[in-house]
Amino acid sequence: MKKVHTTEAPAAIGPYSQGIVYNNLFFSSGQIPLTKEGEMVDGDVKEQTHQVFHNLKAVLNEAGSSLEQVIKATVFIKDMNEFADINEVYGQYFSEHKPARSCVEVARLPKDAKVEIEVIALTK
Repeated sequence: MKKVHTTEAPAAIGPYSQGIVYNNLFFSSGQIPLTKEGEMVDGDVKEQTHQVFHNLKAVLNEAGSSLEQVIKATVFIKDMNEFADINEVYGQYFSEHKPARSCVEVARLPKDAKVEIEVIALTK
C-alpha cells in the first residue's frame, strides 16, 4: 500500500491519509471544501462542491489517476434539498465519464461542510 499526500489539497484533519493506492486502485478519503491552506470555502453549496472537486483532482493526480479513472463516487450532503445544485456541479466534472455513485444525506459533516465526496479510481 502507498499513502498519498499532496500539498495541493488540504492536509488530513485527523489520523488518516488523503488517500491510499493498493495495487492499481486509489481510495480517497472524503474531501470537504477546504482550501489547501485548510480554510473553509465560504459560499453556497455550488462553490463548496467546486472546491471539493479541486481537492479530489489534486489527490487523484498525486496518486497517478484522474477524474476520468474514477469508478465509484460517494457523495455525502448535509441537505438533500441541495441535491440538484450539487448534481449540477458534479455533472460539470463527470460530463462524459459517469462513474457509479451513491449519495446520502447526513446529519453533519466535518467543519460543518455542506458536501463531502470520496472516490475509488484506477491508477495509471
